[in-house]
Amino acid sequence: MTNPTASTHPVVSRRSVLRGGVGGAAGVLLANRLGRAAEATTRPAAAAPGKAKSVIQIWLWGGPPHTDTFDPKPDSGPDYTGPLDKVIDTNVPGLQINATLPLLAQQADKYAIIRSMTHGVNGHETAAYMVQTGRKAGGKDVFPCIGAVVSLFRGVGTGYEGLLPPYIVLTRPQGRFSESGFLGPRYKPFATGGDPAAKQFVVEGFVAEGISRQRQKSRRELLGRLDALRHAMKDDPAIAANRTAESKAYELILGEASKIFYLDTEAPEVRTAYGMNTLGQSCLMARRLVEAGVPYVTINSGGWDTHKQHFEAMRRKLPQLDSAVATLLQDLADRKLLDRTVVWCCGEFGRTPKIDWGAAWNGGRHHFGAAFSCLVAGGGFKGGRVVGATDDKGERVVERPVYPWDLIGSIYGLLGIDPDGVFPDFRDGTVPLTPRADEGYTIGGRLTEIM
Repeated sequence: MTNPTASTHPVVSRRSVLRGGVGGAAGVLLANRLGRAAEATTRPAAAAPGKAKSVIQIWLWGGPPHTDTFDPKPDSGPDYTGPLDKVIDTNVPGLQINATLPLLAQQADKYAIIRSMTHGVNGHETAAYMVQTGRKAGGKDVFPCIGAVVSLFRGVGTGYEGLLPPYIVLTRPQGRFSESGFLGPRYKPFATGGDPAAKQFVVEGFVAEGISRQRQKSRRELLGRLDALRHAMKDDPAIAANRTAESKAYELILGEASKIFYLDTEAPEVRTAYGMNTLGQSCLMARRLVEAGVPYVTINSGGWDTHKQHFEAMRRKLPQLDSAVATLLQDLADRKLLDRTVVWCCGEFGRTPKIDWGAAWNGGRHHFGAAFSCLVAGGGFKGGRVVGATDDKGERVVERPVYPWDLIGSIYGLLGIDPDGVFPDFRDGTVPLTPRADEGYTIGGRLTEIM
């Protein structure tokens, strides 16, 4: 879908300059001329001051099991619990979660659990689209995900001046749909690539594998000496403007901004607390990014599509989730960042409460969109609360259904973005940010009870 607000010219950003290796002045000059129209693009009104300034989305793609995490059903029997039949008391009286999450149990006063998420869709692509955009799949418009919308209202669409991109994905896009939708490529996230748990976190365009910072500086100096066009046209305004753009690009890869990706500057005990694995170090990286003012960070954590040998996978993944998220919440709170940072953690759906013990699956759980859980914290969300409930086996929502658009609209509200507002300049400003009942949506209502 073409975005009618976007320029018809290619948008050449600092990121594209980085990808091109920050070429000579001639190349930068061309980039500037092609990209000028983007500066005149109509910008939306900036978001009103909200309680939240940033968002960390921990996306457990594939679908985490709600009954093995935040909505345990210990009395449902072995065909439902399998070996994960124990619960643990949290630091909030009366609130229990699965015993596989002891560290998160100690942080329950900092988060709320929505146990009644629902949409009824069991396909990865359509469910992921719905949970991340707040819209049903199959319409004539491809809607942007929440990260792109936040980038529109708090990032590139409103004169965001941070050197770091306003919407960052750790470490690779999910690949299930176009994150920017009809907003266009200008609002796509910057995907870091690499692995923050590796010895060197190789970030696309920022950190070059096997090349020292000193060598990068030497290359820049050599390029500057060889750039005859720049020297010949040093008084040209376009050359001067592009020299500024190039300088900013180099600041990203060689200056203070790039240091944010060097996790070895963190105390070893902090890195260990998060967990020396991709999820744990991604959560640490996300904390560093929001501390630097990045409005939206998504952590894409895969491996949750456990049709086969589910419990073997959970023995590995649940301890990692526990240490990563619990440490993130504590770290944000210690640094006085939790009050201004929304954290939300879920996948596109849950897993079937009843276990498939068949020979092909060997104790698997399948896709389940009828009921699933979501953890929300910070940025104005109240901790120590539970929203909604499922039945005694976790198969059906029986209290306070919450739909993806209810959750996304609530997050918008905390960010100062009017969830009942419209996408500016798209289809004459008639498309609302969140759907309405008259569009055929069932509305559960915003999460005012925990805001």
